[in-house]
Amino acid sequence: MFAVVDINGFQYEVEPNKVLKTQLLHKAEGETVEFDKILFIEKDGEVHVGSPYLNAKVVASVVAHGKDPKLIVFKKKRRKNYRRFKGHRQFYTLLEIKEINI
Repeated sequence: MFAVVDINGFQYEVEPNKVLKTQLLHKAEGETVEFDKILFIEKDGEVHVGSPYLNAKVVASVVAHGKDPKLIVFKKKRRKNYRRFKGHRQFYTLLEIKEINI
């Protein structure tokens, strides 16, 4: 059984008892979160497709928050003495999917 869920504008494929890395959610660690924007569910070979969403919920709990490794952004224009060097670290939230309710 799996589902495709819209979380903060991004689509993720989720399964029960799996850990999912998403964009930062402003929830406390250990808090449960429900997502109701379900686009697609597959259960025992039976497929449910929403138009645009299904009447279902995905229940997850927040495991941890963190930051990704640094990503280097470097811009240069040759012979113009133009160089820009910048680093970026994206925040993320780890979610453990508890159940998918149809």
